[in-house]
Amino acid sequence: MISDITLGYLILLLPLFSFVVNGLFLGNCKAKAAAAFAIACNGLAAVSAIIIAIHYFCSDFAPQKAILFEYAFIPFAGELVAKIGMLIDPLSTMMLVVVTFISLMVNIYSVGYMREDRAEGRFFSLLSLFSFSMLGLVVATNLFQMFIFWELVGVSSYLLIGFWYHKPSAVSASKQAFILTRFADSFFLLGIVLVSYVVGSFDFSTLNELSLGAFKSSAINLGLCTVSRADALILGSIMIFTGGWGKSAMFPMHIWLPNAMEGPTPVSSIIHSATMVVAGVYLVARLFPFFAICGNALTLIMWVGAFTMVFAAVIACTQKDIKRILAYSTLSQLGYMMFALGACKINMVVAVTGWTASTFHIFTHAFFKCSLFLIAGSLIHQVHTNDLDAMGGLRKKMPITYVCTLISVLAISGIPPFSGFFSKDEILLAAFQGHHYVVFALALLTSGLTTFYMFRLFFLAFHGNPRHEGVKAGHVHEDFAMTLPIAVLAVPALLSGILCKGLFEKFFTPGRLHVPQLMRLAEAHWIPFAAVGVAIVALLLAWFLYARPKANIERALDSTNRSGIYKVIYHKFYFDEMYYTVVRQFIFGGVARVSRAFNDYVIEGLLAFSVWFIHKLGDLVRTAQAGYLPFYLGTLIVGVLLWRFFGQLPL
Repeated sequence: MISDITLGYLILLLPLFSFVVNGLFLGNCKAKAAAAFAIACNGLAAVSAIIIAIHYFCSDFAPQKAILFEYAFIPFAGELVAKIGMLIDPLSTMMLVVVTFISLMVNIYSVGYMREDRAEGRFFSLLSLFSFSMLGLVVATNLFQMFIFWELVGVSSYLLIGFWYHKPSAVSASKQAFILTRFADSFFLLGIVLVSYVVGSFDFSTLNELSLGAFKSSAINLGLCTVSRADALILGSIMIFTGGWGKSAMFPMHIWLPNAMEGPTPVSSIIHSATMVVAGVYLVARLFPFFAICGNALTLIMWVGAFTMVFAAVIACTQKDIKRILAYSTLSQLGYMMFALGACKINMVVAVTGWTASTFHIFTHAFFKCSLFLIAGSLIHQVHTNDLDAMGGLRKKMPITYVCTLISVLAISGIPPFSGFFSKDEILLAAFQGHHYVVFALALLTSGLTTFYMFRLFFLAFHGNPRHEGVKAGHVHEDFAMTLPIAVLAVPALLSGILCKGLFEKFFTPGRLHVPQLMRLAEAHWIPFAAVGVAIVALLLAWFLYARPKANIERALDSTNRSGIYKVIYHKFYFDEMYYTVVRQFIFGGVARVSRAFNDYVIEGLLAFSVWFIHKLGDLVRTAQAGYLPFYLGTLIVGVLLWRFFGQLPL
């Protein structure tokens, strides 16, 4: 029987092997072989992850942690050593299953989606690199290893978002995602340096077992000021969270995520469900005990998540690009996960409900969000547009896709017994039990908005009369390679909540916490009924506006003859315009232009003058050493005269 250590190596190395082989040997000319090899490697990795999960959760060892392997990587000063290893605990095991399974489904789907693309082999190679990067991140035993794979995830996303490099919009979107996340990552790196300097370790086990009181009596010199080591840890925790803030696209660093839809749809699917944007939430969940002791860090996390949740949901209600609706939906759901982690702290007491709910929602959200993006790609592949204006009437043309869409929409809307109901119900419960009533109200409102914009998408795409010539002519059909993973994902979208709820309640609790009490709070049994009631009202409103027999679809989709508030929301609160104004006018037109002028006229001017002066001085020396006797006599006479009139010169 294969050991868990061997399976751990296989999980990490198989996607890397796929990336290397496809990139070097199969990517350019053997697209079918590249696809088959990528699917085989990712399939074996998924099987290995599932076996490890079964071994772990069915043993008496869970929910303890184990390190399957660990190697010293870079020794720093003293006992500070960066290591590379593989951590197995409930959180990492769950993420291994999610990442490998979603990656397998996306690879299978890409066979159909990328069939006509000339760079299909390169695509499968980069997709495997993306999976390897995220797997290395989730099994990291320390901050240093996490940061290495964190940056690999960023590079992979840059390459995949800009995969169609002949499209200026794709190139721009990839650069925007890379630059914004690198901005946040610079704070992440500074936080790692500061925290490791104070604590003397990168290891999660050490950081999650700290007691802030032990650091209050000593001080540290940060150059500009001297602060207590406890305050330095709090500052470091905020810097580390800033890395997750940008990676999970929380407001105001959210702008790159909707624009990242310029990449191929399979890329959007894996980014939104199992890799890049989930990394920020995973970071906070992994270091939750550390954040819990660092002052008001969890409060900051809660409010950043809560605002992003509502902000993105409101925008999604007005969009007509099917992928952008799902992108803003992801932003909103990430806000749910993030605020649930922050809502755990009640004065000085930490309740585990929010941590369990957040990790549970990461799990369920991965399946239905991946399915929804793959469905969007399937629709776009048939009607050749992202716009809901050109859809409608697809129910009879794509019956399997229709049923799977309904399942995923019901899941994200939190309708029982679909998976999203169980995880979102726990998040609402965490907010209410934590006495965060404003956040609870916002979460309940967002639950209704989610149902509304998802059923708006569902009704406009599948119901009503066809609004596209291809649909009217009957040219639309279902591609088996694209429909198969959608159908497979519909199963966990339906059942993962009800089947895994007990597993999460039993095993998923944060590590050791140095707070007065770690507790579970009593149930509030009315919350599920309130959430379902809000969802049903929102569903009926969406049906009334977009699906009832007398609904005026043209008027409903018209975004020109609308009120000022609607236009502001439709244009995403003009945040894109403000961003581009700041970047182009202030940074490029102001700061960059002044910097360039200073470089051109001052720095390069001084260099040019130095070169000219040295050149002329060299000419003078060369002339003086020409061996011309009259010149030597003349300089001798001039020297004597100068000595005669200005005094004796020192010899």
